[in-house]
Parts: sequence; structure tokens; C-alpha cells
Amino acid sequence: MSAERLLGLGMDLVEIDRIEDSMKKFGDRFLQRIFHPGEVQYAQSQARPATHLAARFAAKEAASKAFGTGIGKALPWLGMEIGRHSSGEPFLRFHAAGADLAKTRGVLRALVTLSHTRTHSAATVALLGP
Repeated sequence: MSAERLLGLGMDLVEIDRIEDSMKKFGDRFLQRIFHPGEVQYAQSQARPATHLAARFAAKEAASKAFGTGIGKALPWLGMEIGRHSSGEPFLRFHAAGADLAKTRGVLRALVTLSHTRTHSAATVALLGP
């Protein structure tokens, strides 16, 4: 079995207040443009939803940095989703254009970490391939 190699690495830090402000200003329109229903559902089940949405926002930004594309046509907001295994470990799932990009780049696995403080959420994404 051959070892995987690092294809890309990205990190992002988001102010939780910025996400809260967008939620208040744009409501469901903001949530539907950036997050999959499962991401919103999970966040809304938590005491402070904006903390968890900010972490998912950061993870999507981190993934776009790992690919070197930024958020856009090649990797749109809804082209990726941050989920949670039953153990609590986060995972990154690609959809549509995001899945196409991951396949084209040879991504076999994406590792994601999420972290929070009272004021910020952060994420790191590593893309692994053959």
C-alpha cells in the first residue's frame, strides 16, 4: 500500500460576531447560500449556533485555501459540507463542483479540525492523495 501525500493545506479563522451579524441581517438567505441543511440543523441544536456555523465557514475557507482556488465557481460554498461522525470527529464531504475538483486533483481524503474560543472559530483542512 502506498502512502498518501499532502496535496494541500489550508487554515482559516472567523470572528463569531461576524457570522451572528450576517444571520441577523440576511437570515435564511445567508444560511442557504453558505451551508447545507445538515450543517444548519446541527448548529441550531447547539447553545450558540453562530459558533458552530463560524467553524464550518472557516473550514470551507480553509478547504478553498488548501485547493488554492478560493471560494468561487470551481469550489462554491455548497460544493462542500462539514459533518460530524458519531464520535464527534468532523469530516469534509464534497458535492457537485467540489466533488469534481477533488477528483480532478486526486484527493483521496480530506482531514479537518475545528476549534472555538468565546470570540473566534478556526479550522484547518489537509487534502491527501496518492
